Amino acid sequence: MKRRHFIQAAAATALASPQTIVFGSDDRMQPTRVIDTHTHFYDPTRPQGVPWPGPKTSLYRTVLPEDFLTVTSPLGIRETVVVEASEWVEDNQWILDMAETNPSIVGFVGNLNPRDANFKYHLLRFSKNPLFRGLRWRSNLVPFNGDGGLDPLIAGAKGLADHDLELDLNGPCTTLPMIDQIAQAVPNLRMVINHVAHSGDPKSLHPQWKANVAQIAKRPNVLMKVSGLLEQAPGKAGKAPRETEYYVPVLDHLWDHFGEDRLIYGSNWPVSDSSASYDAQYKVVHEYFSGKGPEVVEKYFWKNSLTAYRWIER
Repeated sequence: MKRRHFIQAAAATALASPQTIVFGSDDRMQPTRVIDTHTHFYDPTRPQGVPWPGPKTSLYRTVLPEDFLTVTSPLGIRETVVVEASEWVEDNQWILDMAETNPSIVGFVGNLNPRDANFKYHLLRFSKNPLFRGLRWRSNLVPFNGDGGLDPLIAGAKGLADHDLELDLNGPCTTLPMIDQIAQAVPNLRMVINHVAHSGDPKSLHPQWKANVAQIAKRPNVLMKVSGLLEQAPGKAGKAPRETEYYVPVLDHLWDHFGEDRLIYGSNWPVSDSSASYDAQYKVVHEYFSGKGPEVVEKYFWKNSLTAYRWIER
């Protein structure tokens, strides 16, 4: 039955016009709005440069809101929650300043290290901006098993909850048990797992990924961002499989455990270009979730993100 849903949706895929790409011919299955909750903006030409991405990578180019809109507007996507990848504190302000004149940015997830002695000060400073919606902790920048164990992270998580902010978390599936401890310790904190918890190849899912996802999904304050999905597939750069069927093992497992109210759309653009074009990635998730019905399409593409981020209408 699950395979039938996406196969039927895929059969209806069509191009509406050169200007607007619409997947599926049933208007009821087109979301009235799409919020991409995972994009990165940066400018290596700044005098100070950027700490990420590196100069020898294909990502080392200027990426700004107008570049995002050039890629996404044909799909009807014109709004995003930006996620900060830089660990430089002042880069949080750089994005917030940019957002002032770019209404396509409806929210910003910053980058502050809870193990930093000045964490509380920085959090208070940025939380005063209504576009500042939370923080992301990456396990390579904020070691979940570093000095002090989880205590500094739990303290930081409580600070986020006190400011009515959320917490994005990015790391391999082996970090999910530690994330589970944070979720239990701060049950009033909205938490979003990034990049399908790094499932790996959908055709050979590791039992540990399945078990850890099932466990973290038991925490009602935890949501899952279906971002970086095609990046999980093996293959040459830019050549990830385009067929929705390939990713169904991941999507079905997430659906079975998180359901219609706790799955969120995100692209991880422009990093996602390493696996496939933006429209190819959007097609995969649109075909899958449109098989669940129009109400689910609305929830997945924007309503659930409002619950998680409480982003700002511009």
